[in-house]
Amino acid sequence: RDPNDSSRPPILVYAAEMLRPLTGSSAATVIVFLPLTFLGGVAGSFFPPLALTMAITLSISFLVALLAVPLLARAWVRASDAAKMETSGPWLQRVRGHVTRTGDRVMAAPVRLVFIIGLLVLGGGLAYLRLGSGFMPRMDEGGFIFDYVAPPGTSITETDRLLRQVEAIVRKLPDVQSYSRRTGLQLGGGLTESNAGDMFIRLKDKGRRPIEEVMSDLRQQVEATVPGLQIETAQLMEDLIGDLISNPQPIEIKLAGVPRAELEQAALKVADGIGKIDGVVEVFDGRKIAGDAIEIRFDRVRASLEGLDPQSASDQVDLLLAGTQTSQIQVGEKMVGIRVWTPPDIRQRVEQLGALRLKSPAGQMVPLSRIASIRTVVGQPQQDRDNLRDIVAVTARLESRDLGSAMKDVQATVKSLHLAPGIGVEYGGIYAEQKQSFNELVMVFLAALLLLATLLMYLYERTSVVLSILVTALLSLTGVFIGLWLTGTELDLSSMMGLTMVIGIVTEVAIFFFAEVDTNGPIGVAQLHEAMQARLRPILMTSSIAILALSPLALGIGAGSEMQRPLAITIISGLITAVPLVLVVMPSLFLVLDRIGAKKRPPVRT
Repeated sequence: RDPNDSSRPPILVYAAEMLRPLTGSSAATVIVFLPLTFLGGVAGSFFPPLALTMAITLSISFLVALLAVPLLARAWVRASDAAKMETSGPWLQRVRGHVTRTGDRVMAAPVRLVFIIGLLVLGGGLAYLRLGSGFMPRMDEGGFIFDYVAPPGTSITETDRLLRQVEAIVRKLPDVQSYSRRTGLQLGGGLTESNAGDMFIRLKDKGRRPIEEVMSDLRQQVEATVPGLQIETAQLMEDLIGDLISNPQPIEIKLAGVPRAELEQAALKVADGIGKIDGVVEVFDGRKIAGDAIEIRFDRVRASLEGLDPQSASDQVDLLLAGTQTSQIQVGEKMVGIRVWTPPDIRQRVEQLGALRLKSPAGQMVPLSRIASIRTVVGQPQQDRDNLRDIVAVTARLESRDLGSAMKDVQATVKSLHLAPGIGVEYGGIYAEQKQSFNELVMVFLAALLLLATLLMYLYERTSVVLSILVTALLSLTGVFIGLWLTGTELDLSSMMGLTMVIGIVTEVAIFFFAEVDTNGPIGVAQLHEAMQARLRPILMTSSIAILALSPLALGIGAGSEMQRPLAITIISGLITAVPLVLVVMPSLFLVLDRIGAKKRPPVRT
């Protein structure tokens, strides 16, 4: 369109010219969030609401930029203001000169392009190999859960006595502000025996050590002072997530496939092995003692002499000890059952059970001791089953170490133990949830990449443009890995989501670059050189604004910012890498791909 056409306001003409790139760039940042809505598991509980919020916000901002900004600019922006914007300051002129000269050199020598790409891939690959990995972002919640289990069969009075010693240790810690304790009850709300419970310990807001140091200090003091307690420490969110997935420990090694006695021996061996790994703490061998039990064994020969069989005798013992509900009575609006059983004074002690009388078919009353042996089984183990198999699960937590590297050491240690043939090893816990979530996020990333490729092909219908943009977006991820490594940030769910967002943002920047180029005809060095000069300022502005907006999150400023800190660092690192890639590398990459495509295209016959 002719901007001098008096029938339409010039600023609206220019706005119309930007409609296609504006729509394409906005769509690029919105469609990458669509696959995130299909996430399942714990990741599906956290990120779809964030993705939906971002998509709605970006859609509204697109409408504002499309409809409101041109009208406001028409009313407020003067021609002199526009002229000043075109003639940027001296510092930007110097930056523009450096960028265009560098871009021209790279376009003139494709070998330099190969060198830059190789350097980026090498640096990003080395940084990725050194990255730690985790599940959720590390954060200091200001408080933590202290779970405890006393020896099996411990009365609530004795458990309380042991916990008073723990309370004395907690009160001496200078970092603790307050605490609460539950015995015979837990925050999770599940069935809890009298020898178990938990404490919630709240730390001071200021002037204290990091929460990991406080948890480690408390753990060491309790293990030295109250050795009978089995303890676990976890921050509140980690504990709640563990309750949701029924695997509260980061490390869980499930052993199965052989008789239980062999599994328990193998579990002791595994627990001893992983307990020597640096950073692995609170190792539990998986043997859960449920307490004592009374075992009644019937003698078939003696029972048959009295006219009884083991099944009928067992049914009578159950009836005498547990009773039976014979009727119901109404109490208010509720029906209460009536249970008939033997008097308590003849079944309170183990010694009294032998005197229980069973009725034979002939009507004779037979003492239980005449046809059965009665003994107390001390320390009866609790049996856990998974997929119809007996299992023993060895668990552990981590201290000042990332989950990924710790699990590599755990797997190597378990492999070196050479467990008995037939024992199957399966890794569960939060590690299994992390593995599943990472696999889902990789599929989300690939789906977002496919959607972007479809959008770009629709916009440009030129393979060289599409490939140059997608390769540039993927190359920006090398900067993300370097940024995460330099800041000591783990690759977790938050940063993995950031990777998906980065390719959308880089694609948006690349679309604005190609908005200055007529992609329907031949594109040479001169057109790309002009695009570098024209698009430097808007690309720097949009990237700088995004970086400044995310800086408080990246610096951990504000309540709850640590949760999204890896996401912010990921996007900032991607943007810092994307600006030189789009302005310097992408034009040269496009020229190389376009020349390759031109050679493969058949000549046009006239």
